Amino acid sequence: MQDKIEKITALFQQWNGQAPDSVDVLQQAGSERRYFRIWKNGQSVIGTYGANIKENESFFYFSEHFRERQLPVANILAISADRACYLQEDFGNISLINHLEEQGECTPVYDLFKKSLGELARVQVLGDKGLDYDKCLTNKEFGKQAIMADLLYFKYYFLDALRKPYDKQALIDDFEALSTYLTHTDHKFFMMRDFQSRNIQVMEDGSVHFIDYQGGMKGAPQYDVASLLWQARANLSEGWKEALLTDYMDALEPLLSRPLNRTAFVSQYNGYVLIRLLQVLGAYGFRGLFERKAHFLTSIPLALKNLRAFIQKNAMGISVPEFDKVLRLCIADEIIEQFTPVQATDATPLVVKVSSFSFKKGLPATDEENGGGFVFDCRGILNPGRIESMKTRTGRDKEVIQYLEQQTKMPEFLHSVFDVVDITVEDFIKRGFDSLMVSFGCTGGQHRSVYAADALTRHLKNKFKVKVELNHWVQDAKNWINEAVHKDPAKAAK
Repeated sequence: MQDKIEKITALFQQWNGQAPDSVDVLQQAGSERRYFRIWKNGQSVIGTYGANIKENESFFYFSEHFRERQLPVANILAISADRACYLQEDFGNISLINHLEEQGECTPVYDLFKKSLGELARVQVLGDKGLDYDKCLTNKEFGKQAIMADLLYFKYYFLDALRKPYDKQALIDDFEALSTYLTHTDHKFFMMRDFQSRNIQVMEDGSVHFIDYQGGMKGAPQYDVASLLWQARANLSEGWKEALLTDYMDALEPLLSRPLNRTAFVSQYNGYVLIRLLQVLGAYGFRGLFERKAHFLTSIPLALKNLRAFIQKNAMGISVPEFDKVLRLCIADEIIEQFTPVQATDATPLVVKVSSFSFKKGLPATDEENGGGFVFDCRGILNPGRIESMKTRTGRDKEVIQYLEQQTKMPEFLHSVFDVVDITVEDFIKRGFDSLMVSFGCTGGQHRSVYAADALTRHLKNKFKVKVELNHWVQDAKNWINEAVHKDPAKAAK
């Protein structure tokens, strides 16, 4: 990570003429790209490091092409000689999903969705004019081959992981039929490919800007609309989905050379909704079931309920019997319950006691009545306390957190911890047990163990809604001593 920061810093200094005041490492999303917010004199730009040069080149080309047509996308400020690093204007850190989650379904948020769809139509149609699709990262067009790839992604990384019987050849035949049907769409323009509310930045003046379109290609405009309106995390109401689809068609039609056949458009839209929902399930299956990333596992029930809501109210417009059978298998109560974690209620007696400690000072005392629990040794993780700038800091300080997350095996360590602890927490909730201890130890009880205990606390609250008592035995004692000395300086002399 440090080498990436140095490269981004050097590019900024070359572009700005001065070294930045600070560089913040931003949270990594689903891709391998790394993002940084670079500050100078109270102003910021976004720095990006991407090892996939072809992907970067697609982003550069699309951005320049769209900016020339005054479309709401990134302005590239500087590019490194090796094309691996680049700077772009900062659209801030408030996305459309943030507005939805904070305010709920209200008129101002609806207006932001409507505005986003209007700008999407402009990017799709105006951005398509004169675009060289040879610059695309993968496929030039979201045609039959790309649709089949999404369907197979769902099959291999989610459906097959269920270990349920189905006719594999009949399903492939249905995939072929559906992908052929969707290929013959009436309109094809630029397709963003991952158009979701997380990738729509909202500025203070209410304008919207799009990010993360480097995977774009020529395709049906309905796919992007489906991606936004059926995003599982957004969980938009049926009323909003229907009204916003109409708003989108109202924005699209004036940009076309002929009237829009809305009946055909909606029929094909339903097919693309299904493709998008299955692609997302495949992604969640890959990240969650195969890479064991907890966040994606907890997203699977939302995606399945989203799929169920769609299937119960919409027809695909084509006969695909084995595919229909498989879809109904996926949305069965048994499967959704399989991926839905048990959650505590106000009446659940279980309290999980999470703590950090120093091995030099000895293990924490166990619960007198039940004993047991888990003790995890964090000393196999690189120690940030050996680095001069972090010696006096803790696992709650930004520099330490970034070091542990980006330069150590702490994320992999915690994924394994979560897997082990989750089994017991779920069982104890079901059986009505009232106590479980989970302790993390490191050399000084200040950095690694503190970070790990905080991370498990967040995980348990988010996944199980269970009550957690958190204690940092070394760190809390230090804070108490420091506060006492500050209040009564005379104590410092004793």
